[in-house]
Amino acid sequence: MDALSGAGPRRARCSLGAASPGARAAAAPWARFSAWLECVCVVTFDLELGQALELVYPSDFRLTDKEKSSICYLSFPDSHSGCLGDTQFSFRIRQCSGQRSPWHAEDRHYNSGAPMSLQREPAHYFGYVYFRQVKDSSVQRGYFQKSLVLVSRLPFVRLFQALLSLIAPEYFSKPAPCLEAVCSEIDEWPAPVPGQTLNLPVMGVVLQVHIPSRVDKPEYSPPKPCSHENLLPAPVILTSVHELDLFRCFQPVLTHVQTLWELMLLGEPLVVLAPSPAMSSELVLALISCLQPLKFCCDYRPYFTIHDSEFKEFTTRTQAPPNVVLGVTNPFFIKTLQHWPHILRVGEPKMAGDLPKQVKLKKPSRLKTLDTKPGLYTAYSAHLHRDKALLKRLLKGLQKKKPWDTQTALLRRHLLELTQSFIIPLEHYMASLMPLQKNITAWKTPPQIRPFRQDDFLRSLEHAGPQLTCVLKGDWLGLYRRFFKSPHFDGWYRQRHKEMAQKLEALHLEAICEANIETWMKDKSEVEVVDLVLKLREKLVQAQGRQLPVKEATLQRAQLYIETVIGSLPKDLQAVLCPP
Repeated sequence: MDALSGAGPRRARCSLGAASPGARAAAAPWARFSAWLECVCVVTFDLELGQALELVYPSDFRLTDKEKSSICYLSFPDSHSGCLGDTQFSFRIRQCSGQRSPWHAEDRHYNSGAPMSLQREPAHYFGYVYFRQVKDSSVQRGYFQKSLVLVSRLPFVRLFQALLSLIAPEYFSKPAPCLEAVCSEIDEWPAPVPGQTLNLPVMGVVLQVHIPSRVDKPEYSPPKPCSHENLLPAPVILTSVHELDLFRCFQPVLTHVQTLWELMLLGEPLVVLAPSPAMSSELVLALISCLQPLKFCCDYRPYFTIHDSEFKEFTTRTQAPPNVVLGVTNPFFIKTLQHWPHILRVGEPKMAGDLPKQVKLKKPSRLKTLDTKPGLYTAYSAHLHRDKALLKRLLKGLQKKKPWDTQTALLRRHLLELTQSFIIPLEHYMASLMPLQKNITAWKTPPQIRPFRQDDFLRSLEHAGPQLTCVLKGDWLGLYRRFFKSPHFDGWYRQRHKEMAQKLEALHLEAICEANIETWMKDKSEVEVVDLVLKLREKLVQAQGRQLPVKEATLQRAQLYIETVIGSLPKDLQAVLCPP
């Protein structure tokens, strides 16, 4: 299937550690490149083989046969799409079991500062595709068909689309030298560090991007170009590395945005059937982004075909549909996935006067197999009342021809406030389960985080519910009850509990470091003293690996305590604890 994919193992990235950038470049070829991309693939159409992998670059990056097959099929639009010219879209595939890229220090450092929704994927690849199909009489089939694909574990759809727009047209005219030169340029880029604004030179253009951080304000606007840098040419500023034009993506479903938000919040299975991979992938990614800053914990496939390795898993009728959002273009899926509870079919964007034509809410029983009309086919009844004022403002903005970025900002702010109004009561209740700091003492095991009791939380909503920050009326209690059964509650709770447990460990370490160690040691046996050394070392390792939120002064104090305690022990024990 592939001519130049190489036969070596996946590049061992774990050797990078926390070395300096110069040391990294010397230690591992393509180290900086792999901070952004896994590899670049070229997929072409072969008359005998069909879609075939023509090239993988760097050549030492190894894909499994299953991954190669998925990339080949997902890099070309379905035959039903009829895409002529150039088109861009994206897909997401599962990494094959046992073949994950090593989880190394740079991943942890990036993920510890990045928003939950923008962390590196540990078990999936994103594929960003630039596909060209044009008439070509010199080709036996009559058409030139080829895709350039960037494979990454970063969900930076806007950045990689902009990058493809620069390199793909050039590559299709000058293949090999262009691709090698571009990859070498990317290998010179600084690593993505949350909170930093970076200048990324490629093909004579400088892309200026801000890497989002979890401490950024939700409605962050990127800084102006750095005044101290005289960049020639002037940089092309990307307003976001990941945010799509929500208003354009949601044009045909504006009247149902709130219902779709609820379906995403509850992790409901949803099929999005669109006319092209570009529409399907953008609409799926827009739906996923509805929940920010909450992390989307379910599976999702921006573009999915019948050739996908998970096709049987997702279409089986022997069990309930999985919690996944599928973007498809083949009408065959309407028949195959008729048992799914929610199917959204959208057509080519059409205007009804000055306004985009809206899909209608329809019962699943009206779902026909072939000539199904656009609509949201579901039996789901929204818990919250529709925000008519928002819809009125959006439609009025259309009539007045307001800029689309203004409309997108309005829609994004509404969804953000809706999600925050829902999550804030959960955050407040969760915080009340944390033991008081005065109960954390140096020489006792820290108290436990109290259990999350759903009934207690629901009772708290009367005085501290979403009605304090959101004007929308409706059955909030019913929505929370369904949320408790969803993967998103489980994902949110596990993450918050983990963060609180780490905070508890950090407070306990601080309490130990503020105590008088010598007084404690006076009446303790050697076994107890050695036990303290081992526990302090364990906490120190956790803290140095950025797993505990502690100050540098506390770490230094803990190291000093360890040395003091070991110094008080007999020489033979010192030799065991500190071997030469």
